[in-house]
Amino acid sequence: MSQFSIDGRAIGAGEPPFLIAELSGNHNGDMARALRLVDKAAESGADAIKLQTYTADTITIDHAGPGFTISGGLWDGRTLHDLYQEAHTPWDWHPELFARARAGGLIVFSSPFDETAIDFLEEQNCPAYKIASFEAMDLPLVAKAAATGKPMIASTGMVDEDEIAELITTARQSGGAGLALLHCVSAYPAPVTASNLRAIPVLAERHGTVVGLSDHTPGSAVAVAAVSLGAAIIEKHFCLSRADGGVDAAFSLEPDEFRRLADDCRTAWQALGEVRLGRQAAAEPNLQFRRSLYAVRDIAAGEIMTGENVRSIRPGYGLAPKHLDQVVGRRAAGEIPRGTPLSWDLFAGDEAREEE
Repeated sequence: MSQFSIDGRAIGAGEPPFLIAELSGNHNGDMARALRLVDKAAESGADAIKLQTYTADTITIDHAGPGFTISGGLWDGRTLHDLYQEAHTPWDWHPELFARARAGGLIVFSSPFDETAIDFLEEQNCPAYKIASFEAMDLPLVAKAAATGKPMIASTGMVDEDEIAELITTARQSGGAGLALLHCVSAYPAPVTASNLRAIPVLAERHGTVVGLSDHTPGSAVAVAAVSLGAAIIEKHFCLSRADGGVDAAFSLEPDEFRRLADDCRTAWQALGEVRLGRQAAAEPNLQFRRSLYAVRDIAAGEIMTGENVRSIRPGYGLAPKHLDQVVGRRAAGEIPRGTPLSWDLFAGDEAREEE
C-alpha cells in the first residue's frame, strides 16, 4: 500500500512528508506545559502531535531487581518503574490534550503500550495508533490496535526481519486501515553514523508499505536526508527547551529547530520532483545563453566561411557548435553582418542544406 490517510490527511506516495512532534515525557509532569507543547507544535509546522499512553504500572512493575534497573546510557541507575512514573502522560490529561490539538489544526494520536490503553484511546476517538519499537514484537497488542480499523504506524528499531514480517501479517489480517513502517535506531540519542538511511527504500520495496523515519539523532539533517530517500513520515521528539530538562529533552528539538526541520523536509520533498533527465523546464529561458555559431566579422556575398569570421559564442540563437566543421568552407549566399546567428539558409548552393 503506497498511501493511506489519517483524519483525512493523505500520507505516502505523492504527498508531502507527514511530520509528527512526539510529546513523550517532555511535559515534565506539568499539564500547562503539555498544553504549551501542543500549541508550539502547531506553530512550528508539525502535522501531528503524538502522545504516549501508559502508566508505570501498565508498562512494568515496581521492582529494583536484575533487569529492572537501567545500566548505562541517559537513564543509568534508574528503575523502569521510576522512569515511567516520571515520563508518563496522565490519562486524565488526554481529553484536554486531544481537544487542544484539534483546535490548533493538529492531528493527534498516541502510542498505546498495552491493550487497556487502546480501549481508553478509542474513547478519545484516536484516529490512528503508533506501535513503539519496543512493543513491535507484541503481536497481541498489534492485533488489537489493527482490529480498531484505524491506520497504524510501527517503528522497527527493536525488531528483526522475521518479526517485521510477523507484525505486517498480524496487522493486515486483523483489519488495519493502512500500515507504515518507520526505520528507527532505538538509541537515545542516536549517533548520526548509525542511521543507515539506505534501509528506507529497501524497507518500502521489501514490504510494500508506506515508510518513514523515527529519528533520535541531533538536529534535522538526518530527517531531511530520509525524505530524499523516500520517507513519507518523520517523527521527532519535541520540547520547549532542552535546558529545562526532562526525560527526553536531550534528543528533542526545540520549537525553532522543529520549524527548520519542517521547512527543510518539505523543501527536500518538493525538490524530488519527477524523473526527468537532461535539461529541466525551469532552465528553458536560459537557452539563449548557450553557445552557437555567429558571424564575428562582416561577411560579403560569396565569401568563404573561416575560423576568422565564424566562431562559437554566446548567445544561443545560431547553429549548434557541433556544425562548425560543416560551416567552415561554405560560401555566403549574401551579405552576413557581424553578429548574425548562422543558419543553413545563409549559405550558397543546395549542398548547404545537406547537413541540416
